[in-house]
Amino acid sequence: MLSLLEELILLILDDENGSFAPVPEYALDYAIAGSVLIELALENRIDTDLESLFIVNEAPIGNPLLDPTLARIVQHPDTNGIKFWVRKISADSVDLKELALKKLVERGILKEVDRRFFWLLQERRYPIIDNKYEREVKLRIMSVLFDDGIPDVRDIAIISLAYACGVFGNLLSARELKNALPRIRQIRKMDLIGRGVTGAVRDIEATITLSMRGMM
Repeated sequence: MLSLLEELILLILDDENGSFAPVPEYALDYAIAGSVLIELALENRIDTDLESLFIVNEAPIGNPLLDPTLARIVQHPDTNGIKFWVRKISADSVDLKELALKKLVERGILKEVDRRFFWLLQERRYPIIDNKYEREVKLRIMSVLFDDGIPDVRDIAIISLAYACGVFGNLLSARELKNALPRIRQIRKMDLIGRGVTGAVRDIEATITLSMRGMM
């Protein structure tokens, strides 16, 4: 089974050329952090309520995508909220993304391609060479969005994360997105960490808006 972070990356990557979809960088950083925190919750290492995030089990999982974050939370015995940890872990988003990409390459799902000019690395892309996993996660999402059934906990999580970083604008037409928005909002209410990610993104967007108004 792929991790939530690996699934999120497959949703953001262009199928053919392996470049990343144009989503806001800060939103992607928060979504990456959120994916790790949700995975830790699914592994019964952390739990959350409306205000707090706390440790349930300190034992390492043996997963390099999750254990460093778990250790960081364990080192802070004082209780902090979801938004605090989303912002804290987002500082590691580049390293987490690179590690997830490496795992996807090792699984034979992606291929790493470097574009060079006079031996200088200009760009690194990750074309999908086995689209079975990407197709599966997209089918799961579409099935949940356009069906009134009760979604699985992992489906709730990936939909919340995809919404937080604006991926649906690339996956759905404008009309499809408009029709799906009420369902997306309904599903997001089921996931406390996903709501924390979206809230952190909104805070940043509000700050950017205020800053731009101050420059006018």
